[in-house]
Amino acid sequence: MCSLCFSDLFIAHFSLSDPEWGSCSLGVFICLACSGVHRSIPDLGKVKSLRLSRWEDSEVQFMSERGNDAMNAVYEAALPVYYYKPTHRDCHVLREQWIRAKYERQEFMQNGKKLIYEDGVYGMLMKRGRDNGQFLNRRFVLSLRDCTLKYFTKLDVSVSAILVNILAVLFWKSSDWSCVCVSVCLLHQEIVEWFNCIRAAQLHYLKVAFPGATDAELKPKLTRSFLKEGYMEKTGPRQTEGFKKRWFTLDHRRLMYFKDPLDAFAKGEVFLGHRDHGYRITIGLPAGTHYNGSWQYGITIETPDRSFLFTCETDTEQKDWMRHFNAVINTPMSPQERRRGVNTFARHCIFEVFCHMMVCVMNRLKYKSL
Repeated sequence: MCSLCFSDLFIAHFSLSDPEWGSCSLGVFICLACSGVHRSIPDLGKVKSLRLSRWEDSEVQFMSERGNDAMNAVYEAALPVYYYKPTHRDCHVLREQWIRAKYERQEFMQNGKKLIYEDGVYGMLMKRGRDNGQFLNRRFVLSLRDCTLKYFTKLDVSVSAILVNILAVLFWKSSDWSCVCVSVCLLHQEIVEWFNCIRAAQLHYLKVAFPGATDAELKPKLTRSFLKEGYMEKTGPRQTEGFKKRWFTLDHRRLMYFKDPLDAFAKGEVFLGHRDHGYRITIGLPAGTHYNGSWQYGITIETPDRSFLFTCETDTEQKDWMRHFNAVINTPMSPQERRRGVNTFARHCIFEVFCHMMVCVMNRLKYKSL
């Protein structure tokens, strides 16, 4: 096996180097994590370690005649631009369902085939209440034609519908988002279908709103992963208040903080501009800071208006947050960002917030599966 030279020796799904396994059923190279998913699919179950398994000559020949590039050209021939293709950094649920959609269900092989994601979706989801945090069963209907997301308080769809325009913008008011809900569904395939249906609805709207734009121009405007999420402690504007533990989400130049990871409303946010405009990140807290928190690794974000003080639990977390913050403030701002500042980021489509909640749920499923 080592004597063979493969021109496309990389992970079939997520573009990682140095693969450890090969699928004898498909003729592609895969990583250790993906090998378990392949093994669980009956028609794709024949996988072998590149280093530990014994390879027959016929299997080696089969792999050399196929390979990742050739198989991707077959199984991704009709991959729609809205479908989220996960990377190795994404949670297990997204990666597993990508493999099953691509190889087991073969959804992307036939050009002109209408996929289920393009018809909207409806079903039962557990919706988290805005105030009490309780999850209650609700019927949801996502319509591409109407550009709406509806949920019903009763199973009879003719009554008590709450209608939300999924393509309306959200405006930042009094440090609160006008967020719809947090929803949970139990089946991995179902939650990924909802996720991609929302992306399909978003692309449909963008094509109507920007008829001259190409798919390549519109794709970056679809839902995206946050740069980093996690807990930090923060204090208030007077810097004499107690440090409180908060959940932080870094979405490009918007650092939002929540009391709980699944809260519908952000308690506030910090806008991160460019360093030439008065933004600076320093390690530690200012001298004389009244500190009563439990975490010792401080970070100070200086803006033209005020300084924000945070603490991290570990040195590793502190360095990781610093790395992401510095990467943001070292990135030049667009003319729109310079002109509008934080207001540029105060408008967000409702399905982006909905997808944020879906990703949070998928991350919870990831940890439960460990």
